[in-house]
Amino acid sequence: MAPSKDRESNRFSARMGRYAKVGTNMGGIAAKVAGARLFGMELDNAKNAAELAAALGGLKGPLMKVAQLLSTIPDALPPEYTTELAKLQASAPPMGWAFVKRRMRAELGADWQNRFAEFGREPAAAASLGQVHRAVGHDGKVLACKLQYPDMASAVEADLSQLEMLFSLHRRMSPAIDTREIAKEISARVREELDYAREAAHIAMYRHILAGYGRIRVPEVVDDLSTGRLLTMGWLEGRPLLDFKGHGQEERNLLAKTMFHAWWHPFSHFGVIHGDPHLGNYTVFENADTPAGINLLDYGCIRIFPEAFVEGVVNLYRGLLEEDNDRVVAAYEHWGFKNLTKEVVEILNIWARFIYGPLLTDRVRSIADGVSAAEYGRKEAFRVHTALKKLGPVTVPQEFVFMDRAAIGLGGVFLHLRAELNFYRLFNEQIDGFDAATVRKRQDEALRAADLAPASNAA
Repeated sequence: MAPSKDRESNRFSARMGRYAKVGTNMGGIAAKVAGARLFGMELDNAKNAAELAAALGGLKGPLMKVAQLLSTIPDALPPEYTTELAKLQASAPPMGWAFVKRRMRAELGADWQNRFAEFGREPAAAASLGQVHRAVGHDGKVLACKLQYPDMASAVEADLSQLEMLFSLHRRMSPAIDTREIAKEISARVREELDYAREAAHIAMYRHILAGYGRIRVPEVVDDLSTGRLLTMGWLEGRPLLDFKGHGQEERNLLAKTMFHAWWHPFSHFGVIHGDPHLGNYTVFENADTPAGINLLDYGCIRIFPEAFVEGVVNLYRGLLEEDNDRVVAAYEHWGFKNLTKEVVEILNIWARFIYGPLLTDRVRSIADGVSAAEYGRKEAFRVHTALKKLGPVTVPQEFVFMDRAAIGLGGVFLHLRAELNFYRLFNEQIDGFDAATVRKRQDEALRAADLAPASNAA
């Protein structure tokens, strides 16, 4: 086919050239690091970070999602790098109609168009791994068809290789945090996101977990129009969350309270979290022009935890609440932190008190006074980085990665909404009567309902 008629193919081929550019850029920075260490010179991290971000910004693939995630973890990368990477947008060029037709044919066969009453030519939404088309089934139901971009498996593997290079580079900089376990966790979760059949099972699990809670809507999967690379769901009509920033306090609080339930209830009762809580993954449905609840979208990044990890989260909270240092230390060890000295525990407590802070006082409050959503957690992360620099490196257990990311993302949503709630009471309602064995039993039931394997190796 002539190049002019296959622009998407050219775009995805060009991606590989950009990977080579990033590899060269990283190699150059690595050489600078090695030279600086050899000759005792200071590195200009800000300049190197800007150069790297400029190269990474051209990829606009899965690596951007990873980079933004890393920007929330204290010292996963140097602060100058996270500042630059946080500016990048996770998006990919949309597929044109000719390319969409080829992809749909590959997933549903030559007569794929006859399986829909209507199928939108233009994407209704785009993401790092695929794009969504609005369609209508023969039964009249409006559908969302999430179609994965071509060659994403190889693109993800290339991205993960670049990520490992970035981590390897960081380990040469005398880091405060050993990133090996972080790399394992991110690689496992990003690879899972490629499997839309698994995402369909995650949706089924969330429908089981949130059944009967009318303020949260979970889409319904259309199995006979879905494959491992195509996910067809019922369309959930809604407006962006930020459309409601100007609404009254009561309505904003309702949305924030619903978001709190959508995240903490699955975790505290089933050991499951929605690991990517950014604003694009939620819309608001209305009743008579009044916000009535949340549409919970995108189930690619779901983390299933062993009940022992959930128990550690609850015990750490209670230890901080009761100022019981032995319980706090036991909770960190429960999570998998090792060789904890008194000094390291005190530093970890800086971050823990930041994450748990709004949950520790029995009063109505905002999530953070005088802080923007973009800056949420930055000051505390810098304090942890500075303190650990003297004692590190500390190995962060891999389960912690998405727990931390999700907590920061959720806090950012509350800041956008300017919510004022009694977070203490909301949280204590969720952990009232907590029992690890019961969490495991509920989790097993939810996994069976979704045809997912038991979580014996969820960690």
